[in-house]
Amino acid sequence: MPKFAANLSMMFTELPFLERFSAAAAAGFSAVEFLFPYDYSADLLAEKLRQNNLQQVLFNTAPGNVSDGEWGLAAIPGREQEARADIDRALEYAIALQCPNVHVMAGVVPPGEDIARYRETFITNLRYAADTFAHHGIKVMIEALSPQVKPNYLFSSQHQAAELVTAIERSNVFIQFDFFHAQLVDGNISHLLKSLAGRYAHIQIASVPDRSEPDDGELNYPWLFALLDKIGYQGWIGCEYKPRGETSAGLGWVKPYL
Repeated sequence: MPKFAANLSMMFTELPFLERFSAAAAAGFSAVEFLFPYDYSADLLAEKLRQNNLQQVLFNTAPGNVSDGEWGLAAIPGREQEARADIDRALEYAIALQCPNVHVMAGVVPPGEDIARYRETFITNLRYAADTFAHHGIKVMIEALSPQVKPNYLFSSQHQAAELVTAIERSNVFIQFDFFHAQLVDGNISHLLKSLAGRYAHIQIASVPDRSEPDDGELNYPWLFALLDKIGYQGWIGCEYKPRGETSAGLGWVKPYL
C-alpha cells in the first residue's frame, strides 16, 4: 500500500503555512513534505509536527536568490562555500525535524556556460553532503527538473539523474523521482520505475500536463501505484500538485489509501 505525504507548499494554500499541518492531519495524512523550512525555527516546525502526529519526510536545501533566477547553489562554480553552508543548515533542520530525506538543489546553468564545470561542482558538493548526512542516517536526494518548469536546470532527465548518482559514488544518494517532470521529459514511467528500482528513494506525483490532482490527465496513477507495490517500493509518495480548487474537496483520489 503506497504511503502518501501532503506537500504543504502546494496543498492547503488557502490557509497560512503553519495551519496547513493540522489541515493535513485532519485530512488523514500521517506525513508531510514542503519546499523550504527556513522562514521558521526548527523548534516551531518540530512542535507543529508533534502536535499533529505528523512525520516530516522531505524538504530542500535553500534555493539561493530566486529573484535573480537561482534555484539551488550546489552546482554553481565559485559558490561552494555558500552551497556547503546551505547543506549544513539543512542538516540542522533535518536532525531537528527527524526528516530522513533532504533534496540538495543543483542550480541553473546560464546559457553559454561550460556545463561540465557545473556538473563536477555538483558532484563534489553532493559528496560533501552525503558524507555529512551519513553520520545521521539521512539520505540525499537529487531531482531532475523539466525544462518546461525550470529552464536550464543542471539536469532534466531521470537517466541523467541516474548517471549523477553513479558518479557521486555515495550509498546514501538517491533519485527523487517526480512523475510529473519525468513524464514531460522521459515518458514511459513504468519502464523507468522498473529499470531504476533501488535507485530512487522518494517519489512525487501530479497530473500531467496540468499538475493538479492525480486523478486526471495522461498517467494512470492507480496502475502505477500497484506497480510500485509489485516492485516493493517502501518510500513515501509526495503529493506535489496544485489543487484545482479547495484542497480537501479534491482528495477523493487518496482517501482509499490513507
